[in-house]
Amino acid sequence: MGTDETPGSDNRRKELPAEVHDDGQGEEHGAAPKQDERDERDEQASHAGRKRLTEALWPPRVTRPQLIVALLLFVLGLGLAIQVRSNNDSSALRGARQEDLVRILDELDDRTQRLEDEKQRLEDQRTGLENSSDQAEEARKQTVEKERQLGILAGTVAAQGPGITLTVDDKKGSVEADMLLDAIQELRAAGAEAIQINDVRVVANTHLSDTDGGGVRVDGHKVGKPYRFKVIGKPQDLEPALNIPGGVVQTLEKEQATVTVAGAQKIVVDALRPAKRPDYARSSSQ
Repeated sequence: MGTDETPGSDNRRKELPAEVHDDGQGEEHGAAPKQDERDERDEQASHAGRKRLTEALWPPRVTRPQLIVALLLFVLGLGLAIQVRSNNDSSALRGARQEDLVRILDELDDRTQRLEDEKQRLEDQRTGLENSSDQAEEARKQTVEKERQLGILAGTVAAQGPGITLTVDDKKGSVEADMLLDAIQELRAAGAEAIQINDVRVVANTHLSDTDGGGVRVDGHKVGKPYRFKVIGKPQDLEPALNIPGGVVQTLEKEQATVTVAGAQKIVVDALRPAKRPDYARSSSQ
C-alpha cells in the first residue's frame, strides 16, 4: 500500500506543473489577439474621427449672414485705413510749432486779401468807365495802365519796387532745376509781381532744366552759382512764404545749400525779354 501510493503521488506532482504551464500559455496566446483587436478598433475610430472633422471644415460652408458680416468688417477696415492715412498726411502741420501755424494762417489771409483787392480794383475800373463823362479818355488811360502792367508781367519793361532778394549758394552742386521752380511757384503764390534769376527774367512761359555738368538752365540760358532771385512784391508776404515748415528754404537746406532771404524797399528788375508775337493766338475781339 505504501509502495503503491508513493508512485501515484509522484505522478500527480509531475503532472501538475505541466497542466499549470499549459494553462498559462493558453491565456498568454489568447490575450494577444484581443489586444490587437482593441488597437485596430481604436485606430479605425481615430481615423473616422479625423475624416469627419476634415469633412466638417473643408470645403468651408459660408452662410449668408457670415458673408454679410465679413463684408461689413472689410468696409470698416478700409475706412480705418483711409482715416489713418489722412491723419498721417497732416502730420507735418500737427508737428509744426504754434508760431509756424500762425504764420501759415496769416499767409492764407494775405492771399485772400490780395484777391479781394484785385476784385475791388476791377470793379472800380468798371464803375469809372460807366460813370466817366469822357469814357473814351478814361478807357485810354486804363489801356495805358493795363499795357504797363502787362509789360511788367511779360518782362518787356523794367520794374522796381519793394521786395526781397533770395540767394541760393549751392557749393555741393545738389540743387536741381525742380527745386528752383518750386521757389518760383511759391513766390508767385505769395504775390510776386516780377522775378529775375541772375540775368534772366522770369515770365509766364519760363522753363528750367538741369545741365549735364551740373547747374541749371533758365529758358535755355545757363545761370551761374550762386542763384540770385530778385523779386518785387510785398516783403511781409514773400519772406514768410519761403520759410514755412517744409517749404523752399528747408528743402534747399536739406540739400546742404546756403539760403539767404533779405527784404528791401527797392528792388530793381531790369532783365528784359523781347516782345514776341504769338504764332497762333489772336484776340477774340478781332
